[in-house]
Amino acid sequence: LPRWKRVLGWSGPVPRPRHGHRAVAIKELMVVFGGGNEGIVDELHVYNTATNQWFIPAVRGDIPPGCAAYGFVCDGTRLLVFGGMVEYGKYSNDLYELQASRWEWKKLKAKNPKNGPPPCPRLGHSFSLVGNKCYLFGGLANDSEDPKNNIPRYLNDLYTLELRAGSSVVGWDIPITYGVLPPPRESHTAVVYTEKTSRKSRLIIYGGMSGCRLAFSEISAFKTCLPGFPGAPCAIKISKSPDGAHLTWEPPSVTSGKIIDKSNYAEPNNTKKSS
Repeated sequence: LPRWKRVLGWSGPVPRPRHGHRAVAIKELMVVFGGGNEGIVDELHVYNTATNQWFIPAVRGDIPPGCAAYGFVCDGTRLLVFGGMVEYGKYSNDLYELQASRWEWKKLKAKNPKNGPPPCPRLGHSFSLVGNKCYLFGGLANDSEDPKNNIPRYLNDLYTLELRAGSSVVGWDIPITYGVLPPPRESHTAVVYTEKTSRKSRLIIYGGMSGCRLAFSEISAFKTCLPGFPGAPCAIKISKSPDGAHLTWEPPSVTSGKIIDKSNYAEPNNTKKSS
């Protein structure tokens, strides 16, 4: 059975407490970047799971500013960083690549989509690798030009970023999708699942926030909720067609028009209770 175990006895320069950071694995290494607690940091820390040691690599190149709540993916020995918050109210849509084989940063310039604008600056989005493409979904933008006067806008847009083999990228695209688009959100999770038999991939998006924090009850049992409920998972099925990838948004399996969800049931704070 799966069992949690606290890691003890490590050595080396340990990262200071933080949130909003991201971590990815490259073989036996866990690479941690950014985040913050008292201010946003640009530190890169690496943990070697085989030796139980932390170290700070000597990075070079186009070192990015510190950021939090950004997109972070690993493709072989290179890491890609997109967007995030660089200071309060100021978000980024910059794209960086880190070649972990030599710890070298490079700022990338991706081609704009032919069918629309590039992704706007954002935080709290998901950034998922499927084959040679990264799928960017959702997040939170600031529609104010003054970072101190935040006008939040929650997003549910979908972009793909085509990668070049080994290094660099081709450009952004706005894919045509079908089905029911998930509601806007940020700070959600997204995982890629590939079916063993058909080899078709699904990008499964779960949870997040869209304007208010949700109050969670302590009930952990089978619950039903209407499609489109903020906590309900959504999936995008990715299949190939003669004219390229075919993307379809799908809710999970439903019974009598309702989603069966085994999780903590969430309801907005202003929900009226029946007497």
